[in-house]
Amino acid sequence: MTLYYVLHMFTAKVIEGFSAAHSLRGYQGDCERLHGHNYRVEIAVESSTLDTCGIVADFRDLKQHLKKVLAGLDHQYLNEIEPFTTLNPSAENIAKYVFHSISGAVVPPVRLKEVTVWENDSSCVTYSGSVGPKP
Repeated sequence: MTLYYVLHMFTAKVIEGFSAAHSLRGYQGDCERLHGHNYRVEIAVESSTLDTCGIVADFRDLKQHLKKVLAGLDHQYLNEIEPFTTLNPSAENIAKYVFHSISGAVVPPVRLKEVTVWENDSSCVTYSGSVGPKP
């Protein structure tokens, strides 16, 4: 007989945006040339429990942390700022950068689940990892 363990999780998400230019080094196509995007960045945190107010995390706090990270990217030529002076400023690498930049602001038992970066309304990438307490 197989026993199954069901873990219920709450997920909270916030979205903020920034505008920036970049060029993808080594890319064969239009994206190799300088161009820009109005990025949307979504972060998701999760927890199996709620705080005393009945919430996973305060949206205001999550937005504040995300805005702080994105302020360093907004209206910049991404290829000229670290870590993108050597790392290609692709949506994938931006998502990873935001994930690791914001992970320290998430306080257990809440865990950072994923970061999604949208370059436009139809194209996005999600980066996820294990940061925080095990559920």
